[in-house]
Amino acid sequence: MIVKHSALPKGLPKTTGSICPECGKIISATIFQSGEKVLIEKTCPEHGKFTDVYWSDAELYLKAEKFAFDGVGVTNPLITGAKVCPNECGLCDLHLSHTSLANVDLTNRCNLKCPICFANANAAGYVYEPSYEQIVAMLENLRNEKPVPCPAVQFSGGEPTIYPRFFDVIRKAKELGFAQIQIATNGIKIANEEGFIEKATEAGLNTIYLQFDGLKEDIYVSTRGKPLLETKMRAIEKVRKLEKHPSIVLVPTVVKGVNDDQVGPILKFAVENSDVIRGVNFQPVAFTGRISREEIQKHRYTLTDLVHDVEKQTGFATKEDWYPVPTVVPISTLVSALVDQPKVTFTSHPHCGLATYLFVQDGNKVVPLTRFVDVEPLFAELYKLSEKTEKSKVKFPAKVKALNILRKYIHKDKAPEGLDLVKFLRMMGTVFGDSTKEGLTQFSWKMLFIGGMHFQDAYNYDIERVKRCVIHYAVPDGRIIPFCAYNGGPTYREEVEKKFSVPIEEWRKTKGSEFT
Repeated sequence: MIVKHSALPKGLPKTTGSICPECGKIISATIFQSGEKVLIEKTCPEHGKFTDVYWSDAELYLKAEKFAFDGVGVTNPLITGAKVCPNECGLCDLHLSHTSLANVDLTNRCNLKCPICFANANAAGYVYEPSYEQIVAMLENLRNEKPVPCPAVQFSGGEPTIYPRFFDVIRKAKELGFAQIQIATNGIKIANEEGFIEKATEAGLNTIYLQFDGLKEDIYVSTRGKPLLETKMRAIEKVRKLEKHPSIVLVPTVVKGVNDDQVGPILKFAVENSDVIRGVNFQPVAFTGRISREEIQKHRYTLTDLVHDVEKQTGFATKEDWYPVPTVVPISTLVSALVDQPKVTFTSHPHCGLATYLFVQDGNKVVPLTRFVDVEPLFAELYKLSEKTEKSKVKFPAKVKALNILRKYIHKDKAPEGLDLVKFLRMMGTVFGDSTKEGLTQFSWKMLFIGGMHFQDAYNYDIERVKRCVIHYAVPDGRIIPFCAYNGGPTYREEVEKKFSVPIEEWRKTKGSEFT
């Protein structure tokens, strides 16, 4: 697989493509530093100037872009000869990343009516619920991507667990070879329906992305429309009781002034329950509807706000411990070169997400991975080795060299007790090439992933991010559409759902009114 250092311009200021929040037309934008912050500013000839905070920490912004890589997208795109991003999604041949994780919306019906939700049948006025046959076709389409068949699928919605053939869909995804099968859920069915999580696990469910906005009940009343904290706790306990249970990743939607004070408590809760909770994936809110500029300024929360809040509210990690998603690209390029087969490669834009790993020891002592691994020189050398290995016919010497590189940059004296090099290698998947869940458990059972993924809206839209998106939606007409194009740009969601939906009143007449 050809992966190269990104052609993205470095430094500030810079220009990019964006869209007007009012009319949706593509316009030019400037990204620049103002004090400690990075702002994005654009002017629509018809609707005037728009300014928003891109990242609140310019130093981290500049650090992140050092780790930018570009991939090759897919070699069998649906749309060829594309001219303008994001107007021709499909995937098209302008796209620079393959699908690392696919979202498949099973329905837009839900057993909640969240005020902040962008995928809700009641708000839309119609029901979008693809047939089982359509879902299977979408899954097959994802697995047919070349050169890397999509390895992971997340069933979402609405609330995916209310889909009539939910367990059949999980089984089919397993049958088709998805290595990671996930659901994004509010947890209500898991908590309240006897045997539900057991059936889902037996069908092949690997990971539960559990909507989790805080440890105060009033937050759920505000953001989700009803008290839900007890339900979340009950869902977690139901999973814990299983002999072989799926992993739980907590997914808080963070809104400044609403629940940003919960970043620390959520993370501490995850540490205390790291036997079953394997990660926290914070999602700063995206403003998908019309909103006043004053409201945006009041509630905008960026990835670097998250970094600073983690440090202030927990002390578990500092800003030096965080890295952008494509930092790990050299692992994938080396494994691909060693086995002479393209592997999933996270060539997302460096400003889409930030993450780190925490090692949780007995007594809930927390040590960030970066405290005993020299991240930057390690990955720089691994990438150089992957370039050489790709050109070489003899692969074995590269394994030895990789092992020596790892020894050089992993400081055993600073590592948590019980972590040896073999376990670390299994986690990395480099020398052993072991990407199975079983191969990772020796390491990851004591590891907690913390990250933030800030999906775009029309106010902070950067087309260069869209071109490199690695999280895509599969839809019934065969297209595969980048997340931020589907939800926050030209709003493909509305187009797709209307094409494959029925009016809500018609649905109620034929199927009943439950969850609509």
